[in-house]
Amino acid sequence: MIKTEYAVLTNAGGRGINEDTVLAIPSSLGLVVTVADGLGGHGGGSTASRAAAAAVSDCFGRGLCRTGEGIVSAVYMANQAVLDGQTEACAMKTTLVSLFVEGDQAVWAHVGDSRLYHFRDGRLVERTLDHSVPQLAVLMGMITEDQIRFHEDRNRVLRALGSDSFEPDISEPVSLADGFHVFLLCTDGFWEYVLEQEMEETLADSPDPRQWILKMEALLQERAPGDQDNYTAACVFSIGEK
Repeated sequence: MIKTEYAVLTNAGGRGINEDTVLAIPSSLGLVVTVADGLGGHGGGSTASRAAAAAVSDCFGRGLCRTGEGIVSAVYMANQAVLDGQTEACAMKTTLVSLFVEGDQAVWAHVGDSRLYHFRDGRLVERTLDHSVPQLAVLMGMITEDQIRFHEDRNRVLRALGSDSFEPDISEPVSLADGFHVFLLCTDGFWEYVLEQEMEETLADSPDPRQWILKMEALLQERAPGDQDNYTAACVFSIGEK
């Protein structure tokens, strides 16, 4: 038996428009959670993020995300939804990270630099790798992981929805049958200001996902400048009981 709880948060920060979208859709099939960050430099970011998140949720609701191939198809459908909204004057694009929980398994997919963090029994065990210039620099040994935050090229995303050619990253299935699994999906406007160690520390002191997300937001608000970017997060707590 799997017990699942979730909480979501999105905020315009210091900007006039919130181009992020978060959707958490429970159903008889399970739960799908999506966070998307519209790329403001291309125009129409809020439209792009909403279209992508809605397309993934629709695919999950129709039972199309039960295999890795199905999840890849859902991401491509989300990409097509963004492409369909583009015009000559507005080449809108968006990042995407989605978590699919069905039965006793979780799988996730991402494109861009919106992240998923996976914690097991309170410890961070993995995170998605950004499709960005700074992440590439880490893989090449030019900078450290910590230097991704606030890197001069941190906004240079190498993959995004709204493109003719891209490759989504899909995780291996994770069994939720045993232990305490926690997932944090968030945009760069969130993870830039909350360190991984602080995610673990606040998680240890949080009885539910809502309290955890608010504690992390408090850290963010202490540090963010007045012109802070939009920030969005979704937290999922999953407890497997034998």
